[in-house]
Amino acid sequence: MLDLGCGSGAFTTLLARVVGEQGKVYAVDIQPGMLRQLERKLAKAENQDIRNIKIKQASAYELPFEDGVFDLVFMVAALQEISDRDRVLREVRRVLKPGGTLAVTEFLPDTDYPRQSITIKLCQREGFILDDNLGNFWNYTVRFSKPSLEVSH
Repeated sequence: MLDLGCGSGAFTTLLARVVGEQGKVYAVDIQPGMLRQLERKLAKAENQDIRNIKIKQASAYELPFEDGVFDLVFMVAALQEISDRDRVLREVRRVLKPGGTLAVTEFLPDTDYPRQSITIKLCQREGFILDDNLGNFWNYTVRFSKPSLEVSH
């Protein structure tokens, strides 16, 4: 899975434990300082057992991965931080496997907090299919899938 816009890794270690030893989590952020914080977090005693996280500094506009490699892309309070959201979603779609999942989570009091309907419209506009909408006004996760069959024009 890809933790895109992972920041200091608030959810990265949890995700790594969920996917287990056989899975991999790629933690990607554009800010080196955030990735250094994640590295310090991984060095702590309580995280010594986690060995399935790969940290990469990269722009969400140009992800350093081949097409169709991820089962899941997870973005927590990150999508609204990126100026060209359509471009990022196209890049996410590129790296997701057919049938793969995009999960977007947002929380209040984030100053860039979008309503669920905004997130849904944005992702659907880029061809993602809404699978589930969990949570409430204060925090939510909207889950989408990449179509299994791409239609060429």
